[in-house]
Amino acid sequence: MSTTNRRIVFIDIDGTLVDDDGNIPVSAQQACKKARENGHLLYLCTGRSKAEIYDSIWDVGFDGLIGAGGGYVEFGKDVLYHKRVTAEDVRHMVDFFNEHQIDFYLESNSALYASTNLQPHLERRIYGDVENDASARAKKEQKPHPFIAGLTYGEADLYKDDVNKVCFLESSTIPFDRIKQEFEGKFEVIQCTVPIFGEGSGELMIPGIHKAIAIADLLEHLGMSRKDTLAIGDGMNDAEMLEFCNVGIAMGNAKPGLKAIADDITGTIEEDGLYHSFVKYGLIES
Repeated sequence: MSTTNRRIVFIDIDGTLVDDDGNIPVSAQQACKKARENGHLLYLCTGRSKAEIYDSIWDVGFDGLIGAGGGYVEFGKDVLYHKRVTAEDVRHMVDFFNEHQIDFYLESNSALYASTNLQPHLERRIYGDVENDASARAKKEQKPHPFIAGLTYGEADLYKDDVNKVCFLESSTIPFDRIKQEFEGKFEVIQCTVPIFGEGSGELMIPGIHKAIAIADLLEHLGMSRKDTLAIGDGMNDAEMLEFCNVGIAMGNAKPGLKAIADDITGTIEEDGLYHSFVKYGLIES
């Protein structure tokens, strides 16, 4: 393939590449591998931090990563940049969430650090009542979710110095808007893109960071043009990415707000949406 036809594709993970159980459809794996064989560049572009990009994802084959919602950019073995939360702001977050008994985890590139009661809360949301329900217990034992296994538990000191961002689960007592108000002016507080975390869950991002800014910086570094870009996602943290890229595709399971601004809408994960979009835009042949 001549380099003039080469495209650079930015792919969200949760709800786009990976389903709620942490699985990547075979069709998506094949589409990604074939697109790279055809000379296209594929970048993961996700709210996840590097510690949350499991081997099963890397094994599909990607050229690099835009992680932490745009706060970390890696191409091949090289890091373009890594933006961290200040020590003072980390302390503020940890103290606030602990005081209000809100379960959370800190995302760094080295690990995902869980708050004290996060694990049982996550298990209830993912498996059900593992204490009293045999089917929930069986689900936990037979098909453990990679996200729960990937967290680091029992850290006495959560005042970490390499935090990219923070995710919190829905609280039964503190509404999302109250949390947003607490961090007004310090963080971009957005709704979480992982449905099992609950409607009132969210992420605290460093202001001025989003996927499109990172994409623009990467394109400049690679000497590639915006006209060569294609993006695919499902959550509102993909909005800037879809608007910035030459072709912005929303999954069939995407949020209504994202579908409204997308250039195109493909099928859901279950309908092999990523695969069909790759065929439609000439990255691969069916």
